[in-house]
Amino acid sequence: MFALAQFGVLSALVTTLTSVLSAVLLLVLTRQLWSLRWSLTRDKESGLPLPKGSMGWPLVGETFHWLFQGSNFHISRRERYGNVFKTHLLGKPLIRVTGAENIRKILLGEHSLVCTQWPQSTRIILGPNTLVNSIGDLHRKKRKIVAKVFSRGALESYLPRLQDVIKSEIAKWCSEPVAIDVYSAAKSLTFRVAVGVLLDLRLQEKRIVYLAKTFEQLMNNLFSLPIDAPLSGLRKGIKAREILYANMEKIIEEKMARQQVEDEYQDAFDYMLSSAKESGQQLSIQELKEIAVELIFAAHSTTASASTSLVLQLLRYPEVVEKTRVQLEAEGLIHQQSQNHELPCVNAVKDQDAAETENGSCQSAEEGFPCPQAHVPYLTLDKLSRLQYVDCVVKEVLRILPPVSGGYRTALQTFELDGYQIPKGWSVMYSIRDTHETAPTFQSPELFDPDRFGPERDESRSSRFSYVPFGGGMRSCVGKELAQIILKTLAVELVGTCKWTLATEKFPKMQTVPIVHPVNGLHVHFSYGDLL
Repeated sequence: MFALAQFGVLSALVTTLTSVLSAVLLLVLTRQLWSLRWSLTRDKESGLPLPKGSMGWPLVGETFHWLFQGSNFHISRRERYGNVFKTHLLGKPLIRVTGAENIRKILLGEHSLVCTQWPQSTRIILGPNTLVNSIGDLHRKKRKIVAKVFSRGALESYLPRLQDVIKSEIAKWCSEPVAIDVYSAAKSLTFRVAVGVLLDLRLQEKRIVYLAKTFEQLMNNLFSLPIDAPLSGLRKGIKAREILYANMEKIIEEKMARQQVEDEYQDAFDYMLSSAKESGQQLSIQELKEIAVELIFAAHSTTASASTSLVLQLLRYPEVVEKTRVQLEAEGLIHQQSQNHELPCVNAVKDQDAAETENGSCQSAEEGFPCPQAHVPYLTLDKLSRLQYVDCVVKEVLRILPPVSGGYRTALQTFELDGYQIPKGWSVMYSIRDTHETAPTFQSPELFDPDRFGPERDESRSSRFSYVPFGGGMRSCVGKELAQIILKTLAVELVGTCKWTLATEKFPKMQTVPIVHPVNGLHVHFSYGDLL
């Protein structure tokens, strides 16, 4: 009996081991067949090999590794395979590219070697005819219309309202007795800039908060597996988009009706409608809804990411803050408030001369927020252009922590990069962050050093495509000037009016997927104080 029992246990063990071994062998075989499937797609007419790399597991590829590892995913594979390697992400075979010369070939090869192609989930949620997803003549026409939204005249007209939003949000931060999560606060700020300044949507506070949460749901699912099923990320993103469309449709109709009798530019809609009219085009309600969501997309998450990184670096480097403050003083952009709040601190007066003579109550105090002892008058584009060191600080933030890791393209024909073939039809992702980190043009690239962009050094001058926070070529970010204006204005207002301290023992780690942001937030105490 005992022998039979032993035999039964041994038999069960052998059966289990056989099943496990069979499963392992099946997984290995499946992975090998998956890899072979993509190897067979190489262009037979090219004598060059495919880039090195792994295609991961069937269907999902290396998507989960990418999502969980963040920047370490690309760093580890670049170290293993080189500046050009293959992988499989978000349902598509992908070749990841690093290095100024490689990036140059891609960015200048738009419409000939490559065309833009974001992940399928992004194309579905934002819409195939939006500026980021359109190609060829459609892209050129849309870019021409949208470009007027970011013309110098338009940016100059936005700046006072933009500065008011920033002043108001900083006043809220300083009024809180507890630490502020800067990333969440920055997303609120940039959303308000997008809907209130760019789109001039005058909404009640509850509606703004609701739409901000809805847009956050859209953003959270923008990079998801392209599976349209209940509870899937794609379905959630589509639902959020439709809610945003529904809320904007009536507002856009009213705007178009007013535009027929008014000839004064107030917001992005006015500039777009005017630009389309000049080009002999007419934008439909659907097109305007798509562009409106795209403008929020362009002005919101990436700028919020960069704003958070700006605050993080100002926390890390007090010497940079002091040098910035010295420049603001030299340019006459910091004025002391009198004790009876004779100068308005949120709706600031429009120029320095007025700041010295005009009396008024502090709107911040009237709304229950503390009033800053120091005051920054209204800025202009000319005033911002004179702040060279502030410009260097913003550039260095975007170099060391670019909001997005890269851009997506699709190969229109097979071409060569770094000795490898890039097969026609494959997706290509050029890496911004990796290129910034490895570019030989930057001295000690691991250091935060704004002076590297100063007129004496300007390390980016010697290699045009070593510094590409906004991409390049005909696909360069159309809103890059606005993004930089937001960051510079935020830096000026922060340094000119308030103080801040880190609320945690250590600085947070930064996550890079899908955009740069601090893990568990960046918690900071803000307060107004005597800065001079």
